[in-house]
Amino acid sequence: MNNSIRLIGVMPRLLAIESVTSMVVCLLIAVASGHGRIAAQEVTSQGITSQGITSQGITAQIDQRIALGYSKASIVPAENCTDEQFIRRLYLDIAGRIPTLGERESFLLDQSGSKRLEWIDRLLASEDYVENFADTFDTLLMGRATRGKIGERKNHWRPYLEEVFRSNRPWDQVAREILLARPQSPEQSGAVWFLYERNDNAQAIAEAVAPAFFGIRIDCAQCHDHMVATEIHQEHYWGLVAFFNRSKNTKTNAGPRLSESAIGGFSDFANIYGSSYPNLLTFYESKTIDEPRPEKDAKQEDSQELYVPAADPADPRIPKFSRREKFVEEILNGHPRFAKAFVNRIWAMLMGRGIVHPYDQMDSVHPPSDAELLDGLAKEFVDSGYNIRGLVRGILASRPYQLGSLRPAGAEDPSRFAWALERPLTAEQLGRSLQIALFQKADEDHACIGDLRDRMPEVLPETVVTDVGDALFLTNNPNVQQMILEASKQDALVGRLASREEPRDAIDEMFLAILGRSAEESESQAVLEFVQARLANRPLAERISVWQSAVWAVLTSAEFRFNH
Repeated sequence: MNNSIRLIGVMPRLLAIESVTSMVVCLLIAVASGHGRIAAQEVTSQGITSQGITSQGITAQIDQRIALGYSKASIVPAENCTDEQFIRRLYLDIAGRIPTLGERESFLLDQSGSKRLEWIDRLLASEDYVENFADTFDTLLMGRATRGKIGERKNHWRPYLEEVFRSNRPWDQVAREILLARPQSPEQSGAVWFLYERNDNAQAIAEAVAPAFFGIRIDCAQCHDHMVATEIHQEHYWGLVAFFNRSKNTKTNAGPRLSESAIGGFSDFANIYGSSYPNLLTFYESKTIDEPRPEKDAKQEDSQELYVPAADPADPRIPKFSRREKFVEEILNGHPRFAKAFVNRIWAMLMGRGIVHPYDQMDSVHPPSDAELLDGLAKEFVDSGYNIRGLVRGILASRPYQLGSLRPAGAEDPSRFAWALERPLTAEQLGRSLQIALFQKADEDHACIGDLRDRMPEVLPETVVTDVGDALFLTNNPNVQQMILEASKQDALVGRLASREEPRDAIDEMFLAILGRSAEESESQAVLEFVQARLANRPLAERISVWQSAVWAVLTSAEFRFNH
């Protein structure tokens, strides 16, 4: 990454930052560095972790297949990332934040020959991992929510999602619990929320289920067969709708539930040419489930004989022919896209783009960059018992994950994964990292995180775009500004910098705390010139103001807001 930092005209409320179009106001100092690289130890995926997770086969497949791609394309990949680059990247990907100064130092001082793998295991066993992956999958599965809905999710969906990652529940079991929506224990109750929040809208459910569990988008097949990915038909859209159109939100003494009718839900769909067809129980790359259809205009009679009681008397009765159950047992179970979709999504989260890109459009228009790799990883994932943590571990331990982010000469295609792709931080990652940089601790409910969700809602964007609005937000948001002011206390970053006698020591601490690296000499000199001209013979309050400006400039740099 081309690291650059801009210190810009001091404003009453700290600092403005330079926009991506290089429009600056009162530019005082511009510093650019070509951050040096040192040889980094290679990591192999030997053995099994303390949690009993085997990932050796996953890592071996990745290293072999990607290396073969380099050879075929005559590419020399980037050098391995340094230890200080690795630990920042790992913490952002797994813990959802930058490391504290203490965590960074502990890793760098660790002399173990397998320390990268050991720290991967340490973080995968942490509550930070649980929070970060729950944050990400909340958005990927449910979409960004209003602040009111976030509160509802915290009461229902969020505890379930956190327990999925805490207990490393198999992904096929998770999908079954979510789509069947018949909890067998209080711990599973939150799984109902995926369907429940969509408020009896079977089309919204179908449009969410397809990308979430099968990696395809079927929205375009509502009125006609997909115009581009012609293998996705209109019958697949309406067939998926039919599996859920008998379900209805129900409030019970045990909490939110979905009841299901044993009758109804028979209709026809029409294409743009006026032809109509029955919406049969079918889906993409799946069979059609037989269900007797009533004669036209025949009235169906609902009766108790069509149901069986639920195991818990508080739960709704269950149809003897349950469409949701048929979907889970005969469509979801063993579907050829199911494991591939999850593997591709995790790959995109950790590597910057999917083997199929975009990660949720796994159709004929978007072929995989390496079909054998995707197939092999999916098979390993299934053979592992759909072990989420094992899949993540296998990717993290691979050589492509641990490459540097400086694109090597002759490498143009990002789908070769010959260098580490830069990725914008999610709102949650950025909010936590701001707090770690300033205070060495983070509050998950800090007001700035909600503001960042509103301003930067995307997770795994197809294309990366940063605009002037982001810069203005970080400049003017009152909650972010308040954090900077609070960091002026003696035990926080700004306060510590202002109390240092030697400005160069303060500059180095600032770079370590925020960017996870030492300042280059040119950077150090430029910042030194900026602060010395303003620190001379000034009282502490004015010294604090100067360091607030310097900290603000580094915090709002592209280097801080990206994982690289």
